Amino acid sequence: MLITRIYDMTYRAFSLVLAFLSFSTVCSRTAGVHLRNMESFIQAVQQVEDFYPGLSPLALVRALRRTAGHDDPMTIHFLGASYNLSETEGLEGRILNTTSFSFFDKAIHHIVTDHGEERGVVLAPDGTTVALAPLLLGIESGLKAKMEGTEALGIFALTLGRTLGLSFLSLQDIPPSLRLGPNGCWDSVEQPKVFKLSRPATLATDALINGGMDGVILGMHLSNLPASEEPPALSELLTGYYNFTLTEKQGIDAVTAHISPRRRELSRSLLEPLDLHTSVMTTLALVWKLENTEWIAQDTGLEKVVQDGLQTFTHKYFDCPQIIPRCQWGAKAHKNIPIPLSLPLGFLYIHHTYQPSSPCLSFPSCSRNMRSMQRFHQEDRGWNDIGYSFVVGSDGYIYEGKGWSHVGTHTRGHNAVGYGVSIIGNYTAALPSRYAMDLLRHRLVRCAVNGGALTANFTIQGHRQVVNYTSCPGDALFSEIRSWEHFRE
Repeated sequence: MLITRIYDMTYRAFSLVLAFLSFSTVCSRTAGVHLRNMESFIQAVQQVEDFYPGLSPLALVRALRRTAGHDDPMTIHFLGASYNLSETEGLEGRILNTTSFSFFDKAIHHIVTDHGEERGVVLAPDGTTVALAPLLLGIESGLKAKMEGTEALGIFALTLGRTLGLSFLSLQDIPPSLRLGPNGCWDSVEQPKVFKLSRPATLATDALINGGMDGVILGMHLSNLPASEEPPALSELLTGYYNFTLTEKQGIDAVTAHISPRRRELSRSLLEPLDLHTSVMTTLALVWKLENTEWIAQDTGLEKVVQDGLQTFTHKYFDCPQIIPRCQWGAKAHKNIPIPLSLPLGFLYIHHTYQPSSPCLSFPSCSRNMRSMQRFHQEDRGWNDIGYSFVVGSDGYIYEGKGWSHVGTHTRGHNAVGYGVSIIGNYTAALPSRYAMDLLRHRLVRCAVNGGALTANFTIQGHRQVVNYTSCPGDALFSEIRSWEHFRE
């Protein structure tokens, strides 16, 4: 009876989608519906929900899964088929011939073209890029577990395990650091339509890993809801996670709900207890069994390949903070050829921006601040580029300035021996958010040391300690960093 009810709900969901999309074709399209951002996807989902208020979230995500053609053997193994073929014969073709329905198909179905364009990804409001397929699989797994009162079996395998394992194995002949990623950039953050990767893709791009992490977080959240609590609508769930608003009085420090800037720390807390190596190897064994390729498991070197890959994954996505790349915040080109640094460096110099004087609490705000600082440094100061190596926002992210590899213009006489990291805001009388300071003090530092950019015995100093004419990084922040490990007078 339960399986029959699920199939019936899914059939009704497909019928609804067909009716809704036929309606949308006749009427004028909603502005921005073809933009590849999370807001457009949520808006399209909400229109389906509004058209049929009785639609269950599980029925909807099953319908979306079928739209993207994700009824592969592993997904069916854990989640079942997305619809009953005997009841929906011919329905798919009619849906796919509807122009508006192509939005869902293109939004969810993940591919990388020969020209390096990654599709099936959307730009989230926080400035990160998310693949929808693993996100929705995680949500579906959580909803199924919630409805059946069971554990969310397969949630790691479906969201991250399969992708990570196959990526490690497919690129055994290249360094582990290149077996994951890359990130990329959008043609426009205001009107995103094309996402181009920065180098050839692996099977586990940054967007797929972001979507997988979000799928784990939201799926586990749904599966752990009290039995008496109904799961939220899909649009409500996504809106709460991606479309939150931070204020100075209630910044990220005060947020207790799951929000996207916390994806790395949240997913780490959920995944580390699993024993990732065993989980990935178990996932791969299931893949080979379902595909009748179990002979692959006879390769005795696979264990080490997976172990090396997971060390890279842990460093890049758990130890390191998410860094918003230059192209994402709209940086102008460096005026001359950047000067390379000789790594590892021995110093980390702490700054505050002073102007802008207020913390930035969103990706659009932080991006504007970054562009403003770069314009000031290039046009008013006559420098080649923004001076800082990295800049910390109060939105939960770090922004790339000159980056890990190039000499900045941040600490006169010391630019070539250390990184200059600034926190946006004036911290003469008040401190940055605890979250922003921890991003710098713990996450960025650990990433730099483990990645070979900073020596293990590096020194932290405030800007004022090595340049006489400045009070930077402000009295309050300077007093704070004097208690940090590695600080030296």
